[in-house]
Amino acid sequence: MHRFYAPSLDPGDETIVLPRDESEHLARVLRLTSGDTVSVFDGRGREFLASVIAIERTGARLQLLRPIEPVREPVVSLTLAQSILKGDKMDDVVRDAVMLGAAALQPIVSRRTETTVAALLRGARVERWRRVALASAKQARRATLPEVRLPLKFEDYLNEPPPSLRLMLIEPSLSLEATAIGSLRSVPTPPDAALLVGPEGGWTDEEVALAKGRGMVPVSLGHRTLRADAAPVAAISILQFLWGEF
Repeated sequence: MHRFYAPSLDPGDETIVLPRDESEHLARVLRLTSGDTVSVFDGRGREFLASVIAIERTGARLQLLRPIEPVREPVVSLTLAQSILKGDKMDDVVRDAVMLGAAALQPIVSRRTETTVAALLRGARVERWRRVALASAKQARRATLPEVRLPLKFEDYLNEPPPSLRLMLIEPSLSLEATAIGSLRSVPTPPDAALLVGPEGGWTDEEVALAKGRGMVPVSLGHRTLRADAAPVAAISILQFLWGEF
């Protein structure tokens, strides 16, 4: 069944009008018409079965039929704080993190990131990542749309209010300073957590020391070096397993 994002959805309404992009996708791409059944979700955890009433100038109008039990969200609200990667690799990281259940994504500009916060905002990269996140949430049947936040410098991120558990994934060359991620099975499951992952060039020694001084726990995936866009996927998968999601 096709799913559509309706951020203004109100369970008390009998009908809704989809946003322009969603309406165009429904009518022009999927060529759905009056009487077709779809589902709509508001990005805040609610989903409804709906029927297309009409395609109007203001957008596709749908009738809400009944609530749908959404896919359960992970027990741990996990934020992926990812240093910006080169090219389109960030698109893949956003897509996969949302698919695996991340609650939010925080882009980070670290010492070895080859861009700046200003350049990211000028290039509308955040808007693109938000579109990727929406598409992934649809595919994964999530009714909650993860937040893609505005990018922060590494030092500014460390000044943000911390969650219950903050992990810093570091490369094998620094593994003597890190705890094996699997050892977290002996740690009580936190209500929320953050996973900080570096860019292609890895973290500097100064960044690791600064993060540890702010209470971050360095963790390692083992002796093999993973691609920068594969490391967060592997780490999130392991954490979700340790926290009972798989």
